[in-house]
Amino acid sequence: MLTLDIKQRNFDKLLDNFLLKRRKKLQSSSVSVSRIINDVKKNGDKAVLKYERKFNKNNIITPSSKQINYSIKSLDKKVKKTIDDAYDRIYKFHSLQKFKNISYKDRYNNKIYYKHLPLESVAIYVPGSTASYPSSVLMSAIPAIVAQVKRIVMINPGYKGNQNPAVLYAARRCGIKEIYSIGGPSAVAAVAYGTKKIKPVNKVVGPGNFYVAEAKKEVFGDIGIDAMTGPSEILIIADKTSNPEWIASDLIGQAEHDPFAQCILISKDQKILEQTKKEIFKQLKEIPRSSIAQKSLMTNGILMYVNSDAKIIEISNKIGPEHLEITVKNYRSYIPKIKNAGSVCCGKFAVMACTDYGLPGTNHILPVNGASKYSSGLGVSEFIKKISFINLSKKGIETIGPSIINFANFEGLQAHAKSVEKRIRRK
Repeated sequence: MLTLDIKQRNFDKLLDNFLLKRRKKLQSSSVSVSRIINDVKKNGDKAVLKYERKFNKNNIITPSSKQINYSIKSLDKKVKKTIDDAYDRIYKFHSLQKFKNISYKDRYNNKIYYKHLPLESVAIYVPGSTASYPSSVLMSAIPAIVAQVKRIVMINPGYKGNQNPAVLYAARRCGIKEIYSIGGPSAVAAVAYGTKKIKPVNKVVGPGNFYVAEAKKEVFGDIGIDAMTGPSEILIIADKTSNPEWIASDLIGQAEHDPFAQCILISKDQKILEQTKKEIFKQLKEIPRSSIAQKSLMTNGILMYVNSDAKIIEISNKIGPEHLEITVKNYRSYIPKIKNAGSVCCGKFAVMACTDYGLPGTNHILPVNGASKYSSGLGVSEFIKKISFINLSKKGIETIGPSIINFANFEGLQAHAKSVEKRIRRK
């Protein structure tokens, strides 16, 4: 793992270069993604099936009701109960995010309405194939349900024609009836542009690897997308009171997602950095996905010694991590100064793994690669659009009209001015 020390003369440059290097790696896939998307636009289902066979050994686009029912029946009752519990807690929290319409009338009887409307259709991308995440079904679908989106489509890659039973059960719990056993850039293209089997949607949301993230960027503009999600990130701020065993476990927990996941530890205490490093190598031997986690930590992990709280906060806001854990004793003093992060766990018991499964109620679909500087995690607002309705009275247009005419003439748009002039009563 890379070790950085604030005392190094070129500390900031080294950090910038390291972060940029990862970002460039994630962007290097764009050419192949573009080819796949263009192929699907041109050849539809035929292209989708081609990529499914190539990447997932899958010959099925639309699983039958019989297949889905059979798969769900095999699911352990404890897992079903866990999904039900998570659904209830996520739904309760996201229900608090509902919007109110705005109605305004001025003294001239001009009326303005600001109306919130749900999107008509969305696709939720749920990672799958060799690993599956029923939690991502809940995180993506529940805000859309609260927003009252009528058509929710799930795209979830199966492996050899089989989708994960927990994913299918979570979809059923969310009332999703339109399910496709497809994934990757071809799946994103299919819901964006439509095929004979799949109608296009207004927006696609949900987590995925960097190929999926790149595909979402490619289709943006033709349809909507959520925040730029992708390989997981965690930044942990620790001090001498922190538990190195716990910190190491939290870092590995994010690293096991993907070789491109990024794990960063910052501390003013050198001992914590050294002890955590030892714990990481010890605990890596104990997990099944150790090769993935190790590659992530060796390629994208950073242990950082920084000797002041102010500089730690500056670095954290500069990185704008997907997940931020503040495990220091005085974590409350940090909270008002944190400006850029997807989700923040405060205190030693608020472990990020809890938020990954939605039991606290918050969402785990969060911006990565510094996108938290301008965007937020998935919520009800992602499934709502706003429309302004304007009704001007006769007195209203006569009162504000002269100012509009002045604006239009100043900007050299005389036709705008004349269209207002024609509605003003002549004296």
